[in-house]
This record gives sequence, structure tokens and C-alpha cells, in this order.
Amino acid sequence: MDVTIPASKIQSWDDFHDAFSEAFGFPGFYGRNMNAWIDCMSCVDDPSQGMTTIKPPKRGVIWIKFDEPDSTFRERCPEIYEAFTECLSFVNRRSEEAGLPPALGFKHWANR
Repeated sequence: MDVTIPASKIQSWDDFHDAFSEAFGFPGFYGRNMNAWIDCMSCVDDPSQGMTTIKPPKRGVIWIKFDEPDSTFRERCPEIYEAFTECLSFVNRRSEEAGLPPALGFKHWANR
């Protein structure tokens, strides 16, 4: 399953949180910071938690991809891009530590 993030519209942290909240259906009480992002994304494989409206395929990976080359996003918003990649890795490590396969992947622009 692919989820496309409109990275071309991300210029600020607010834009980042808007884009992910809309794409993944985060709840109204989403805290709009990276700790809250981790909490929501850590529940992506369990829709019953109510942290996202995404319904992943059974035992499948949700692939995040950007609507522009990730290098463009990284150059425009280096702090946000770095936080995104670090937090995505953290979410997957959390899954692995719980004995579960990673639920999230990131499709780099060149790998499409």
C-alpha cells in the first residue's frame, strides 16, 4: 500500500503535520509534534487504536512516498526531512522490538 505525501507543499513544520495528518487520518487531538507523530505512526498497523484511518493490508507494509524527489524536500527543509527519517526508523525499531515486522517503508524517488 502506498501513501503519497505532498512534500512539494511542505515549507514548515505546520505544513508537515498538516500533510501527514491528512494523508493518514490522524485524530483531532493529534499533538502536531514528532512525539505525537511517532505515537500515531506506531499504531498504523492497528486501526482499532483510533490513531489513523489508514487500513493497511494484512501483514503488509505501508510505503510512504513523496510527490517530488526526496532530495528536493531534503534541500528545502533539511531539519524536517532529517526528523522524518529518524522518526520513521524509530517507529520501525519499536515494531521490531515488539517482535513485529516493520509496518512502514519509504520509497525514495529513484526507487519507483
